[in-house]
Amino acid sequence: MKSHLLLAAAMFAASVATSIGSLAQERPMQTMTMRAHPLPIEGTLPSLAGATTWLNSQPLTPEALRGKVVVVDFWTYTCINWQRTEPYVRAWAEKYKDQGLVVIGVHTPEFGFEKNVDNIRPALKMFRIEYPVAVDSDYAIWEAFANHYWPAVYVVDANGEYERTEAVIQQLLREAGYSGMGNDSVQVDARGSEVAADWDNLRSQENYLGRDKAEGFVSPGKPVLGKTGNYVAARSLRLNEWALSGDWTLNAGAVALDKANGRVVYRFHARDLHLVMGPPSRGSSIRFRVLLDGRPPGNAHGTDVDEQGYGTATEQRLYQLIRQPKPIADRVFEIEFLDPGVEAYVFTFG
Repeated sequence: MKSHLLLAAAMFAASVATSIGSLAQERPMQTMTMRAHPLPIEGTLPSLAGATTWLNSQPLTPEALRGKVVVVDFWTYTCINWQRTEPYVRAWAEKYKDQGLVVIGVHTPEFGFEKNVDNIRPALKMFRIEYPVAVDSDYAIWEAFANHYWPAVYVVDANGEYERTEAVIQQLLREAGYSGMGNDSVQVDARGSEVAADWDNLRSQENYLGRDKAEGFVSPGKPVLGKTGNYVAARSLRLNEWALSGDWTLNAGAVALDKANGRVVYRFHARDLHLVMGPPSRGSSIRFRVLLDGRPPGNAHGTDVDEQGYGTATEQRLYQLIRQPKPIADRVFEIEFLDPGVEAYVFTFG
């Protein structure tokens, strides 16, 4: 879920691309101004023909986009880094749509369930996306752009890249002959998991639960890939260690609960805790309860649980389980699934 930026302007037959930073070292945004200067010509806008389908639009082509400034945003709907950038991309699409800007989202999946268009459509509603989205389930557009990261319109960095990227958009629009947009930056409406992380209090990093990428797993015994195991949570956890309790199957990319009342316990240090999870098939649901230091979360509950910690997973997506008030300290998070079948993929923090 790391990030990279591609800002492309399809003006006449060429595109302008500029690298505006990296999310590899995510830090608070600082105010920054950017002087207009010539932008490098990086070649023509790559083909969008590899999309398996389009949402919110008929298929778009580079030829049809000539004369427009085009922002191409690679994303996948469970990515927390993308979710934090989306308020800006959404605001740019709205503010500049009548002045020559076309925003195209390219949804390229990280997990297998993200290939399903029926899973993508609810994300468009949840994140209020009205601009065109190319569904890139076969990675064809990803490869045409030689892309490697989510999100792929780099819109945030350690040096205030939201403002810098918007300055580039304004510059490109003026060079394309559009005017009247002014120099003011957009005002964003970030909600839930879209809200920027509390960087000053972030001591826990993204952690996958599948065997291939898991770190800090401390349940006793040696897990067996693809087979049910009975796990016992460790008596105590150090920061960023986690454990399973109950009957789970450990797969390469996720853990799956075989019997009800299985638990995941995680010691973390962050304002927010999220978990990408969900039932294995659409139309089913899984009840769960969250505890923080052994108690209901109260006012530290996330948007997907109530004050008593209860929630229901009805689809495979990112769930915000904890958003705690200050002071932020090491806390022990616990989630118990009251129904079997959940598939859990990755913890993210903010």
